[in-house]
Amino acid sequence: MSKEFISPAQFARVDEVYQDAGELTPAQIAELNELYEGVSAKLRVGELVQGTILAINSDYILVDISYKSDGMIPRYEFTEYEARELVPGASIDVILDELENNDGAITLSYEKAKTLKAWDAITKLFDENKPVEGVVTRTVKGGLSVDIGVPAFLPGSQVDTQRVANFEDFIGKKIIANVIKINKKRGNVIISRRKYLSERQAEMHQEIMGKLHVGQVVQGIAKNIAKYGVFVDIGGVDGLLHITDMTWGRISHPSKLVKIGDKITVQVLSIDRENNKISLGMKQLAQNPWQVLTETIQLSSHVKGRVSSITDYGLFVEIIDGVEGLVHISEISWTERISDLNTRFAVDQEIEAVVVSLDKDNRRMSLSIRQLTDNPWKSISTKFQVGQVIKGQISNITDFGIFIQLIPGVDGLAHISDLSWTRHIEHPRDLYQIGQEVEAAILSIDENAKKVSLGIKQLSQDPWGTIETEYPVNSIVEGEVSKITNFGIFVKLPNRIEGFVHISEFEKEHKKPEELVKVGDKRQFRIASINKDERKISMSLDLEGTSSHTSMRSKPAAGTANRPAKPATASAPKDREHKQEYKPEHKAEYKEHSKEQLKKISTPKIATKSSLQLALEKHAEERDKDTTKEITKE
Repeated sequence: MSKEFISPAQFARVDEVYQDAGELTPAQIAELNELYEGVSAKLRVGELVQGTILAINSDYILVDISYKSDGMIPRYEFTEYEARELVPGASIDVILDELENNDGAITLSYEKAKTLKAWDAITKLFDENKPVEGVVTRTVKGGLSVDIGVPAFLPGSQVDTQRVANFEDFIGKKIIANVIKINKKRGNVIISRRKYLSERQAEMHQEIMGKLHVGQVVQGIAKNIAKYGVFVDIGGVDGLLHITDMTWGRISHPSKLVKIGDKITVQVLSIDRENNKISLGMKQLAQNPWQVLTETIQLSSHVKGRVSSITDYGLFVEIIDGVEGLVHISEISWTERISDLNTRFAVDQEIEAVVVSLDKDNRRMSLSIRQLTDNPWKSISTKFQVGQVIKGQISNITDFGIFIQLIPGVDGLAHISDLSWTRHIEHPRDLYQIGQEVEAAILSIDENAKKVSLGIKQLSQDPWGTIETEYPVNSIVEGEVSKITNFGIFVKLPNRIEGFVHISEFEKEHKKPEELVKVGDKRQFRIASINKDERKISMSLDLEGTSSHTSMRSKPAAGTANRPAKPATASAPKDREHKQEYKPEHKAEYKEHSKEQLKKISTPKIATKSSLQLALEKHAEERDKDTTKEITKE
């Protein structure tokens, strides 16, 4: 049900009772008119007047404007922030909307007065390039709405000099910004807080830069932290505190000493006024500990310290506060090769070391752990000599040889090529085991390089030294097929030396090697040639040597003078038979055949010899591939 408003005239009637006081004199009437016209002249509708706040309630603000009655301003014309600032007795500018409305009341407008004053002020500030103050009322698309007397738009990109994550944080806050665009006709105002802050920072920067000088000690706040240092705000100007200027010691990251927001005391190290750069330092406020090292920390002295950090190349050890030394990885042990220091040491571990070098000016100290003990290599030359036969346990086995312990901490290497004169070894592990005790001869000692070369095959005589007398060329020997390849076969002789039979020997039979022999077969072979320098023996399946030249057959090889005469072959009768059947009509054919035979006899078998040589070299390369590979590594 709607409410019905009843006026007083509907339910009450007043009978006016008055006593005639008489008529006013003309002078009184004139005075009264003058007073009324004077007040009316001062208060005109639409003009800006100043009043005093009398009372405040939830609906209206009662204001005295020096008129016969007080004016009222609707509460909704004030923002929440403005309403909180209202107090009785305060002055306020308003626009007179009506002197008397239907109810006889004076109507005032604060909003119109604020807008009128605001546009004048905004236009003046814009012309003079001065900032304006306002309150952020709400967020809008693309930015914020700010009350500066009239609603103004603050774009999101102009809120701050840095990126703003949440615009809601600015609602209800007072801000100062520059007016960058106005359109009074449309009622549009665009402001920029970023421009105002940038100009203020530039002014403060120039002011502070003018006051700063090198060596000055100032207070600052850690503003940002990077891996190379800390940016410190020293009164509106940022300076860089580099990580190397934070402490005389060594730290892995600036956050180990400083956190964002910390108040720190720094010293100005340098000022670049052209590029607006300031370098700051913290360690310069304390005495350089390198210059006050105690006498106990000298060259060759023993020191104790804490491992402050571990790198791939060594350990950093803090001896005293601000003084660190480096133990290079090569100074850890005389004999061990350490690849990962983290397996042996830990940060904050207490260790002892020897000072091997000290440079106070450059703040460098080199330490050594291995020099705490005697160098075992110094006694090697006195205890061992080249050619000496030693006995020791195998400490390690690699693909290139075996390590044999000479004394604790010192091992010698017997290379795979020095394990056997004749045997082809794929891997030393096939013959030896770790912990096995073996004998070896010392081949060389290099104290500077910390290397001792050993040999096991040198304990026995080299069979190649007597090979020519033991197995003369063209002698018949028994051997065992040890390997079959696509270019020939290898034959092991009784003295364990291997000889080679080229593939061409099998091609005469029009068969492949594997069709005639198998690995492990024993049969007789003829020594075709010996190359003692290259340690190669060429062998043949032809025990009679019929594939050789006639001149070669006529000359017995050395060591075969007492050999029984070779049995006659069936080729001679056939030759005689062939000669007996010769007829004149065969003259041309016989002549051509003789030329071919002569050509074969007079032409050296270069191709056969070359292919044999290549085969032997290939086998040698295959046999020594591990040795060659390791030599290349070394």
